[in-house]
Amino acid sequence: MRIDRYIAQSRVIDLVSTDFESALSELLDVCDFSKEKSLTKKKLLNELLEREKQMTTYLGNGVCLPHARVSMRRPYMIAVGRCANGLKYDGQNEYQEIRYVFLLLAAKNARSYLYGLASLARVFQDQAHMAQLEAAKELPAFRKELKAVFGGDASKPKRKHNRFNNLILKEAAKIARGANCTSVLVFGDTFGGGVEIGKIFTGFNTVLIAHASTDSITEHSEIDAVIPIRSYSNHRFSQLRSAVLIGLTRGIFGSHDRLCCVGGLPQSNQFDSITVVDIEREFQTMLMQKTDMLPASVKPEVIERVLAIATELAVEGREGHPVGCLFALGNANKISEYTKPLILNPFYGYKDEDRNILNPFMDETVKELSSIDGAFIIRGDGVLVSAGSLIHAPDYDHNLPSGLGSRHAAAASISQAVDCLCIVVSGSTGQVTLFRKGEMLPLIEKALVRNS
Repeated sequence: MRIDRYIAQSRVIDLVSTDFESALSELLDVCDFSKEKSLTKKKLLNELLEREKQMTTYLGNGVCLPHARVSMRRPYMIAVGRCANGLKYDGQNEYQEIRYVFLLLAAKNARSYLYGLASLARVFQDQAHMAQLEAAKELPAFRKELKAVFGGDASKPKRKHNRFNNLILKEAAKIARGANCTSVLVFGDTFGGGVEIGKIFTGFNTVLIAHASTDSITEHSEIDAVIPIRSYSNHRFSQLRSAVLIGLTRGIFGSHDRLCCVGGLPQSNQFDSITVVDIEREFQTMLMQKTDMLPASVKPEVIERVLAIATELAVEGREGHPVGCLFALGNANKISEYTKPLILNPFYGYKDEDRNILNPFMDETVKELSSIDGAFIIRGDGVLVSAGSLIHAPDYDHNLPSGLGSRHAAAASISQAVDCLCIVVSGSTGQVTLFRKGEMLPLIEKALVRNS
């Protein structure tokens, strides 16, 4: 979703209000609802405040993202306000940290609404983007930078490849041809100012592995696909495994493909390694049925989101302490036949949209509930069905390495009993493991987490 298309200069203002409710009122004042008969400012304000009571829309980094789905003709309407000294609301200290209020109104039939919210959240979590907005002191400059950031045209300094980088890229192309590779993967985070690939990899499926967005490439026409990966380890193989898994679920790669991967340390501006990966050999335990990587009901973007949250929990834990948890994704009705609640379901009664794992405001809720014993049950479309669920699947035969606990055994069993996929975070080591049909695939290994 191109957010910049919906950002009008007249709806980007400096707020004079000192409290959250009045700030929302100011932003609604600059929105034109004259052609929307069913919309009134009072009704919208009440709806936004009611949502705020249920769950804060503060994202961190000084950004608040109040949002609502309404009946209107246009798909989206956006208003942005700056406040230099924060806002007051209901005695909550976090609102004093707000510097930007980003109001998003979406039509009820707007497509990719949750994906749009997630995309916005990723932009706001990018420190470089936030620094760019903060540097714009005057309102006209802020409006210009806002359009640039959300249009993907942010003015980052472009770094030219040196002779050694050019040599690495040319040798990678030779190796890819000699090894009969079908795709070339480039770690975009190696370059802070953008990756220039040129025509070196003509004839290959060229894929960029990037931390958050496509801003790390200078020429989008040279890239066939972009795989955003959230990783906290400098060990590239950890990122690579997750990227290949996501590529398989999206259909970017096939199970018989061979990949040539070019990378370097993040932000080093220097390529330093070339790796060839045979997918069938690397993922042999998961590819026993070639077209069965994902349960039929599970969307690829849901797995990507769960992997991102699991990675953060593995590395950060909660309040400095390691946390173990289990996510089961698939047909929730079938999974529930093998589970029983350990606690009252914290997601019961909420709208599907509000308890969807793709909603960026669910991140902290999921992380907080991860400390509770039991599993998260997640529908294939991302809706969180329950937390704190005890899995009691039949004890199928599965060969697990020594040292793995009850979570891993439960994941192996339920993934054999039901057409589902499980992701386990080990509370003792931080290892992240994926289970499919009883087979396990370590995605982030314990040694990597301890060294990160």
